Amino acid sequence: MKKSAFCEYCFSEREYQVYKVRRTSILKEEEVSYKAKEAVCNVCGNEIFVSDICEYNLMNLYKEYRRNYNIISTDEIEKVKIKYSINSEALSLILGWNSKTIERYLDGDMIGVSNSDLLRKVYENTSYYSIILQNNKERINPVDYNKSRQAIRYILDQDETEEKIDAVIKYLLIRCEDFTALSIQKLLYYVQAFHYVFTGNFMFEEDCEAWKDGPFYPSLYERYEQFGYEKVNKDIMANDKLRLENFERNIVESIIKFYGCYSGKILKEMTKSEAPWILTRTNSINGKNIKYGEFNTVIEKSLIQEYFDSIKEKYNISSLLDIQNYSRDSFDKISI
Repeated sequence: MKKSAFCEYCFSEREYQVYKVRRTSILKEEEVSYKAKEAVCNVCGNEIFVSDICEYNLMNLYKEYRRNYNIISTDEIEKVKIKYSINSEALSLILGWNSKTIERYLDGDMIGVSNSDLLRKVYENTSYYSIILQNNKERINPVDYNKSRQAIRYILDQDETEEKIDAVIKYLLIRCEDFTALSIQKLLYYVQAFHYVFTGNFMFEEDCEAWKDGPFYPSLYERYEQFGYEKVNKDIMANDKLRLENFERNIVESIIKFYGCYSGKILKEMTKSEAPWILTRTNSINGKNIKYGEFNTVIEKSLIQEYFDSIKEKYNISSLLDIQNYSRDSFDKISI
């Protein structure tokens, strides 16, 4: 099918040919070279305006610009808002922009390199965002400021907590890729408990909770629920900053050896047979069948201390190899 369009040089409708060309344009003060098309009049040989080709060229220009300068996407801008619990207007104002700037970007306006870099830095560096928010809090209303401030505190607390938990998960996954989300939760619990037995301190700041399937670390559960088991683990494995101290690594290795041989379902029953989980469920829930997170069911660290102090004494645990005696007995009890 022959194509035709109005040629302003011939001043009439003309058939045209389409050629692939390489063009260079200036976008947001940056020079961009990109693949383009041009329609050429069959009669006069001049370029003809064709709306579909113009849209194609503009799309390729924007695509190449985003790729060349690593421009933040609209999805990533939305993630900034969600991460810091802040609306488009308030975010624009604390960054020193017009109140409608973020909304324009979300509606498709092309963002400049410097603004894109700033948004990306804000997203990746919570401490940096915290400074910006604090320095520019007078530009937004107190409600928006306090809401975002609370989000920052939560993120910073979680980052500190998750880093050590993630380091243990990374080691678990390196040693064995077959661990399930359920078994990882229970192995983390035993790492926490036996780290206390041998050091007198807990490895994780975060408290676990007594859910119906045993002890759970809620921040990890929420991440798996939101992003999926494979995605979270992939991100953890790619994080080169996650490290364990030598003794921490030895603790985790012992837990893998003496508990990693059991399935998640067996580990669940083993943890549910222990006093910290039983006492917490009894005291907090009074025997009701509840949904995850419906009540505050934190297993107090003092309960873990008391119980595993008694286990240390009963089984005469003085070395990491002694963990095996207790793990075997726990398995035998639930197998009877």
